Amino acid sequence: MMAATQRVPAIAQAAQSGAPSLLSLREELDRERRDHGRLQQAIFEAAQIQRRLCAPRELDWGEYEIAGEIFPVRHLSGDFFKVMELGEVLAVAVGDIAGKGLTAGIWLTHLLSLLQRSAQNLVHPGLVMAEVNRALCEEQSEPPLTALFYGLIDPRTNELTYCNAGLPAPLLLRPGQGIEQLEVGGPMLGAIEKGTFDCGRLRMDSGDMLVAYSDGVTECRNSSEQEFETSRLAACARAAYGSCANPALFSMLGTVLDFAGSSAPGDDLTFLVVRRQAAQSAGAHLQELDLLAPRRKPALASRPKKASPRGRGPR
Repeated sequence: MMAATQRVPAIAQAAQSGAPSLLSLREELDRERRDHGRLQQAIFEAAQIQRRLCAPRELDWGEYEIAGEIFPVRHLSGDFFKVMELGEVLAVAVGDIAGKGLTAGIWLTHLLSLLQRSAQNLVHPGLVMAEVNRALCEEQSEPPLTALFYGLIDPRTNELTYCNAGLPAPLLLRPGQGIEQLEVGGPMLGAIEKGTFDCGRLRMDSGDMLVAYSDGVTECRNSSEQEFETSRLAACARAAYGSCANPALFSMLGTVLDFAGSSAPGDDLTFLVVRRQAAQSAGAHLQELDLLAPRRKPALASRPKKASPRGRGPR
């Protein structure tokens, strides 16, 4: 009782000397909580903008099915994917900006802008990469290094022309054949001012499936500190082969997360799956499109319940 009585004058003396009162401290704490809540809401909204920029997440384009997904470690991701219709061809890209969180998330918008502008002005994937690399190297603000896979699909020849600038080599699965890795390209973007970028070319035959991914997938660790590695990815890609692009993607993503178990991924996980439909299903798909739109050319569109070219916004 005496101790409590002795503290009352001390509190009063502290208040008179300008020390913050309990009430003012509570008010300050409330302000901090409100500011934190507003910051969290702003980051959440920025993450939703990122998802809309990385779109469409799922689409049908003629004989091709494309699905992409990012599983971010934090709200904002340094990974991105992009699908763009450029006249008669379709451009697909997967990128990974060094670092993660807010810094990488802020650079993501700039990288996508550079990529879209270059892709619209230049046809050759190697030239697109060189132009984005030049712009990054000229930045005064020291942008982070960026790994990028960029490819063009021509539906008239079913040829994929691509350039891989430092991303883990995408996997190409073919019916009854082994897995091919798409390694042709050049250095990571922003690393060498006059870097050269070569192109690889291949034909996408009926049933072929392309799996592009960021290094967060193969470097994902479990509780025993084992990495998922390319061999496990190849095995789960083989297991998912034959499915449509979206189910195949989520089958692989689920396998990676199951492998990690209770260990949270240390980096963003990104997949982009491109599948040319097998001959039988492609024929049925084209027949249905002919019934719905007899002379319509392939259009960028999200996957509908029935294979129609109508689109919907990103999820």
